[in-house]
Amino acid sequence: MINPDLKQNIFYAVFFTVTHNALALFYFMGIVFAVGLSLFRPSRKSVLLLVGFSLLLFGFEYNKHIVEGLREQTLNALITVQEHNFVRRIVNVFTLRLFPIMFPLGGWSLVLLSGLLYFKRHKIDKHRPKE
Repeated sequence: MINPDLKQNIFYAVFFTVTHNALALFYFMGIVFAVGLSLFRPSRKSVLLLVGFSLLLFGFEYNKHIVEGLREQTLNALITVQEHNFVRRIVNVFTLRLFPIMFPLGGWSLVLLSGLLYFKRHKIDKHRPKE
């Protein structure tokens, strides 16, 4: 028999892990779906869907875990002897502003393009005369 406190702690661990990473889990399920679609019905649309969800997952992880370390490492590598405000501004613009916008924008664009191509093809096939 499991102790009630242990049951509660296991529940809280699973609950907070899932809620903390819900978006990442959603993107990962999209990747799994796109891989399955690519295996069973290979097409450009399924590859676009796979790349789109991969960009979304990478963008999520970038914003959550990578951005600060990459920024500091880049600044330490570029600024050696004296402080350069221009270099610092360029690194900040790319790592803190541009990349966090580009990954989700690019990912959702590819996912939507894949869906648009799928429904466009489906609509064309639906209205094609039967022989």
